[in-house]
Amino acid sequence: MPTANNLHSIDLFTRFFQENQGRFLSFAYSYIKDKSEAEDILMESMFTLWENREKWDKDSNLQALLLTIIRNKALNYLAHEQVRLRAEEDINIHKQRELDLRISTLEACEPNTIFNSEIQHIVNKTLSQIPEQSRHIFVLSRYQNTPNKMIAEQLGISVKAVEFHITKTLKILRTELKDYLISILF
Repeated sequence: MPTANNLHSIDLFTRFFQENQGRFLSFAYSYIKDKSEAEDILMESMFTLWENREKWDKDSNLQALLLTIIRNKALNYLAHEQVRLRAEEDINIHKQRELDLRISTLEACEPNTIFNSEIQHIVNKTLSQIPEQSRHIFVLSRYQNTPNKMIAEQLGISVKAVEFHITKTLKILRTELKDYLISILF
């Protein structure tokens, strides 16, 4: 149960707070630069001061005590803000680097080169899977521009056999490249 002494202390403390609230709020705001946060710091500081009232001396300078508490809470708040801003800055630097990399990669991207390399990969893979003689004949005909008659003479087969191997290989390649044929034509 509150005593008359306690009630008197509460009244004095309330009056002290009301008389000095504007000054204390201005002090907190001058460092925090956010009115809502400055108000929160002031209220927390008042509660801290009141909770430690047993430690006051008769001659305690409550204004100095409260300003010290406000100062310490403001320093804690600003230190936290500093850490938060540095973390955000690090995140933004990372995001900027990633964005720069994506932009430079996209700028360097040459669709025709990618497309042609994909087609070449499919052709090479397909040629590696067909019989040796068909592959050899196709390479002589298409990559080395050797006439069919000369291929037939080199391999000791007929020109019709050379044409058969080339036709068979082209048919397999057409099947493997079906998704690319329309693009190749245009």
